[in-house]
Amino acid sequence: MKKCHIAYLACAAALLGTGLGAAPSVAGHSGAGHTVHRVQPGESIQKVVDAAQPGDTVLLASGTYHESVTVSTSGLTLRGMGRDTVIEPDPGVKAVGACAEAGNGICVQGTKDRAVADVTVAALTVTGFTKSGVSATSTDGLTVRRVAALKNGVWGIAAERSVHSLFRDNTARDNGDAGLFLANSISEEQGATDTEGTLVEHNRLEGNRIGVTVRRLRDLTVARNRLTGNCAAVFVVGDENKPKAGFVTVRANRIERNNKSCPKTARLDALQGSGIVLTGAEDSLITGNVIKDNAGTSPLSGGIVLFKSFVGTTSDRNRITGNVLRGNSPADLINADTGVGNTFQGNSCRASQPAGLC
Repeated sequence: MKKCHIAYLACAAALLGTGLGAAPSVAGHSGAGHTVHRVQPGESIQKVVDAAQPGDTVLLASGTYHESVTVSTSGLTLRGMGRDTVIEPDPGVKAVGACAEAGNGICVQGTKDRAVADVTVAALTVTGFTKSGVSATSTDGLTVRRVAALKNGVWGIAAERSVHSLFRDNTARDNGDAGLFLANSISEEQGATDTEGTLVEHNRLEGNRIGVTVRRLRDLTVARNRLTGNCAAVFVVGDENKPKAGFVTVRANRIERNNKSCPKTARLDALQGSGIVLTGAEDSLITGNVIKDNAGTSPLSGGIVLFKSFVGTTSDRNRITGNVLRGNSPADLINADTGVGNTFQGNSCRASQPAGLC
């Protein structure tokens, strides 16, 4: 491990001198230095993370690391050198620590009383964990960017009890449940919480059970993502508790051929061919999306589907406007809800249930 305890320009020069090449730049404040800790395969990422201070960067060289990592220091950046920096479990070693024991790869961990703030996880691959590639709990200002979350048992990237998050330019592929799973609480039944502007944009979600799940949250945007090959692309899910899920914007996404078949679970019917599903949500905007060739025989199949939640909560006052839909089956637009105030306007589509929504 090599450290640079000097200001940005000198630190960058030192890293170049060690053969790092085009190293990511290290943020500084008013000339104050931050430390860049460089880690090589075979060294412990966790030991370096534990020693780092707010504002530091832990920079992982290309190669494979067999461990789980917990970040609980605010202002820390954990960054690889791209997809060739791989974090995966070691099947021959017993999991040690709460993050690894839970089956997660990277855990960004605050508490209910104190959020961990302004953490960045970037430019690496996390794969093969039994639960989540990246798991975030009680964070404020988390950024996950250019992370490839591949073939994890449940979620690619998951966050709960978190606000002001940014998930950008990630790839989540072939994860057991959602590629991106965002929730108020994973384990508790309670009303929706406000994310205060969390943004999910420019991600690729492929081959998962669900591309993006937004569960019991408010004030969140899912925009300009590409979703294909999942059983379902986007789920906005609420329940009977108050406040309801809602004020979610799903905008300018490209959603095509999400026709993988997934069996029924204890919580959800069988899935295939679902583009965007709203269930138990209110005051949300679905606009400017291109939704094509999503086809299946599930009750939730179709291009854009409003569906009464499985606990009986209706979807109300949602606006579905300006979307382009083609080749979705059983229909491009489906309103199977009994909620009030839902509107369908200005969509380019050919078939709806009931008729007249196009």
